[in-house]
Amino acid sequence: MVQKNSVTEVVQNYYGSVLSSSEDLKTNACCTLEEIPEYIKKATGKIHDEVLSKYYGCGLVIPQTLEGMRVLDIGCGTGKDCYLLSQLVGEEGSVLGIDITDEQLAVAKEHLDYHRNAFGYTKGNVAFQKANIETIDTLDLPENSFDIVVSNCVFNLIEDKQKAFQNVFRLLKPGGEMYFSDVYSDRRIPQHLTADPVLYGECLSGALYWKDFLRIAAKAGFIDPRLSKSSPITINEKEVETKLGEIKFFSATYRLFKLASLEDACEDYGQAIIYKGGIPHSEAYFDLDEHHHFPKGKTMPVCSNTFDMLAQTRFQEYFEFIGNTETHYGIFEGCGISLPFTEANVANAGAACC
Repeated sequence: MVQKNSVTEVVQNYYGSVLSSSEDLKTNACCTLEEIPEYIKKATGKIHDEVLSKYYGCGLVIPQTLEGMRVLDIGCGTGKDCYLLSQLVGEEGSVLGIDITDEQLAVAKEHLDYHRNAFGYTKGNVAFQKANIETIDTLDLPENSFDIVVSNCVFNLIEDKQKAFQNVFRLLKPGGEMYFSDVYSDRRIPQHLTADPVLYGECLSGALYWKDFLRIAAKAGFIDPRLSKSSPITINEKEVETKLGEIKFFSATYRLFKLASLEDACEDYGQAIIYKGGIPHSEAYFDLDEHHHFPKGKTMPVCSNTFDMLAQTRFQEYFEFIGNTETHYGIFEGCGISLPFTEANVANAGAACC
């Protein structure tokens, strides 16, 4: 690993000084690979060019049903995701962005009034603060205070990932959600690579082995993480590719729910749900994750965890729920523990959108 007392300095230097724009990246690890919905493109069109030019995310961290929500963005950078979320939570919602890089925060704060006017708001609903998620428990942020926590290609840059996930869990309200994109590897990264500041700054050598991520998430209280999107990461520079050898990297978006009722496996209680429609931009169907597609009006058998992820969260009003947990029928068909990133996603990876 990069020396513990210099991790923050490495990240601050790479994103504050080494990179002047997304065009300086050596890989597509910090690029959004998924297709952007039209309503997000429209909202992006209202964001200041300087904010967009210094964007280093690896996914789209805009979940559904955001109106009126209180959102925390960890590692907000120049604020692109914050300003997207600002438009979707509305004036009654709020967005707090935190970051450790002064240069990035300066850009984000400089354009607060610009975006308030562009969105037609009478009052601002976005704030930025210099903070580290590993030590955010020292700030005056109450437990159970956020509906949603997002993060875009940041957790790979964090030294104490366990502490970071624990802090997110503490800050989320019961039934709240962490929806975040990050970089994962198919194996643990050897120490000689984790000490490389370029590989670390490029979001590669700090990446979690996917199975270790599941263990860390569970220890923090996040049971049954759900994979929403994934794409392989390509290395655009021969020297970097040679250093990494056969290690495979993936950009992936997960959703984690703070629910006490979740079990560590998909259990079958004979439950089912029906999507009634009404979720903005998802009228005909709703995708909870890449394995759970709910067409409007169709009765769909689900495991108890999926049932609770919809019945005990902000999605409740959009579904009809059938059954209870009185009778257990064993493991729910399709529950597995293999590499989560599908071959289909690997084969059909789209072009990067930096």
